[in-house]
Amino acid sequence: MQALLYDVHGNLPALEAVLADAESAGVDRWVLGGDYALFGGWPLETVERLRALSPAVWIRGNGERWTADPSEARENPIVPAAVEAAREALGEDLVDDLTSLPFSCVIEQSFVCHGSPLSDVRSFAPEPSADEEELLAGTSAATVVFGHTHVPFARRSPVADVELVNPGSVGMPFDGDTRAAYAIVHDDGSIEHRRVAYDHAASSARLRGFRAEWADVVALRIERAAIAA
Repeated sequence: MQALLYDVHGNLPALEAVLADAESAGVDRWVLGGDYALFGGWPLETVERLRALSPAVWIRGNGERWTADPSEARENPIVPAAVEAAREALGEDLVDDLTSLPFSCVIEQSFVCHGSPLSDVRSFAPEPSADEEELLAGTSAATVVFGHTHVPFARRSPVADVELVNPGSVGMPFDGDTRAAYAIVHDDGSIEHRRVAYDHAASSARLRGFRAEWADVVALRIERAAIAA
């Protein structure tokens, strides 16, 4: 069985809880879908823990791209400062290693990406949207696995014969449920979404201890399991 881990965002306690759950379920392979360190209380420790997983397939997310090139990051009140904090924690060599990861990969009949086959920041919603055909253009895989929105779901696209699977976010869910989210692909190909409770209050407190505006915003997101201003 393989686990799909997306959007960890430097939340080491959430990751450890997910890994324990996955290993108890019999997972022996890992698919790592990007956004490993940015916005987290434990950026370096999280990447180091992920590097201990084997065998593992890695792709990059927009977080790795932004951390390597801050000029690519969105202009808003928290992203630039969060990027600088991640760069300082990871160091230049590790930042370079992470941004050199591939944009996507194909595993059997699944196309694995961070946001969509078109972009690492444009993605799919739980309900079909007007741009879905554009996002899937040129995709021939039976399944597209992606993250970025931090909302777990699975559905079939109405514009293509494609199953869309979002495992949700390990470190920062946005669906109102504070439990860490991930998914397991069973040996028969079936996909199981799973949620794992962890001490999210401790992860929030760690961020607030940084005494930075970006960290306070992220702490609130973890507490609410939602995007907070």
